[in-house]
Amino acid sequence: MLDVVSATGRRLAHRELDSRRALGAAAAEQDVPLRALIDLYLSASWMTWRTLPAITAARGKDQVITIAEAVLRAADDAVVALADGYDGARRLVLRREGADRREFIDDLLYGRADLGRLAERAERFGFRLAAGYVVAAVRAGVPFADDDTTTVHIESALLGRFDTHDVLITTKDGLLLCIAPGTDTRVPDEFAKQIEKTLTGAWQIGVGRAHPGPSGVVRSYEEARTALELATSLGLATRVLNASELLVYQVLFRDRAALVDLVTTVLDPLNQTRGGARPLLDTLTGYFASSGIAAETARRLFLSVRTITYRLDRIQQLTGYDPRDPAHRFTLEAAVLGARLLNWPTQDR
Repeated sequence: MLDVVSATGRRLAHRELDSRRALGAAAAEQDVPLRALIDLYLSASWMTWRTLPAITAARGKDQVITIAEAVLRAADDAVVALADGYDGARRLVLRREGADRREFIDDLLYGRADLGRLAERAERFGFRLAAGYVVAAVRAGVPFADDDTTTVHIESALLGRFDTHDVLITTKDGLLLCIAPGTDTRVPDEFAKQIEKTLTGAWQIGVGRAHPGPSGVVRSYEEARTALELATSLGLATRVLNASELLVYQVLFRDRAALVDLVTTVLDPLNQTRGGARPLLDTLTGYFASSGIAAETARRLFLSVRTITYRLDRIQQLTGYDPRDPAHRFTLEAAVLGARLLNWPTQDR
């Protein structure tokens, strides 16, 4: 084409441009980098310059300039056509890979696929499933999506610092997830730092424990989600919630029937008071949060110490458990935690 252009000065024909678009599309489908493709064509253009018949036969500066303009214009048109075909095919590839990637994420987080096949698909998306992994999940006021600016920014920041084969950033059910090697605590820490820098509203991160293999990803993901759910039930305001620090709550919540029985048996008598169970339950919550100091409890609840003492006595009369007795305190505190997990007495058990 450059031979003809240098000799005639004509523009590239539609069929020639269409062929460049087709080659650009083929390059995209074969994962050839666009930078390498353009470099190939521009290099071919300048490397053939001296061998073009029109150049060797040219007489005078003006003729060489005319030939150069025609060749450069043709090279420019060819590269634009290549990039156009490349971009169009790449969009289709990305859409197809996006659907495949979403299916892979679903299978990974729900453990629905064969482990060998799952590992093979993970390699395709630049992720290795060899060792133990930990999952961190972010919940914010606005649900996350794969293509929103926050997700893209966080992913770029993390993958710019760590091995892309070991870190996976994705979304699931409105949560932003970071899946990283369990042996590298820097990744969850950096993930939390990037979230703090990027988000302005309310947010919390649940961090599961590290577990081996693909099934470990599922387990860690469930722990991260449970940590966020417990934070909502218990009213925890901590930004970063580690599942390892919430095990006692998970133990309580795991056997729901036993938890309901505990709350019913221990705390239902508080409903016999004229104001209902809520004031006495709040008193117990404040009392345990104040390490059993009545004066501090009164300050927290904006009440007098005398009122707090009266309520503690009333709780003992109704339930048979004395909050000030160490032998009774564990049962009462477990029941109070259970009430918070069950949203009792507001919600019907």
